[in-house]
Amino acid sequence: MKHIFNCTATFNGGYNGVGTIQNRNLKTTISIPKEMNGPDIGTNPDEMLLSAAVTCFIITLSSMFERNHIPALIDYVHASATINNEKQVLTYESITYNVYLISTEQLDEKKIVRYVNKSEESCMITRALKGNVAVSIENIYLNNNILI
Repeated sequence: MKHIFNCTATFNGGYNGVGTIQNRNLKTTISIPKEMNGPDIGTNPDEMLLSAAVTCFIITLSSMFERNHIPALIDYVHASATINNEKQVLTYESITYNVYLISTEQLDEKKIVRYVNKSEESCMITRALKGNVAVSIENIYLNNNILI
């Protein structure tokens, strides 16, 4: 089965311009971010790609915990992207995740690490980025104790 998603975009004004994107559940203004000397109005492709990646990862992880009866809650995931600008060519270099989990039960820490890593590898966006953007888990915390 194939799923089709649509988005409409507008943009005027060149490098310092402003536009919009709109799909079924998202409508926002877009521009080039201040880090790249743009007007920094609304969001930008760099934030949107990072948001898509972390959204896919956290949904995949939550589903994996549910399917495997892992009694852990995802408190939050902090995601960070690195954009490289060598020789005036912008490259989306990497995405890293710090995963914060909570549980009142004793958990097999090796199993938790395995499921977190498997979720990152299984995520549709991570697979789409493979070979172009390095995606990795930096740290996993369980009840504020670092697992990796």
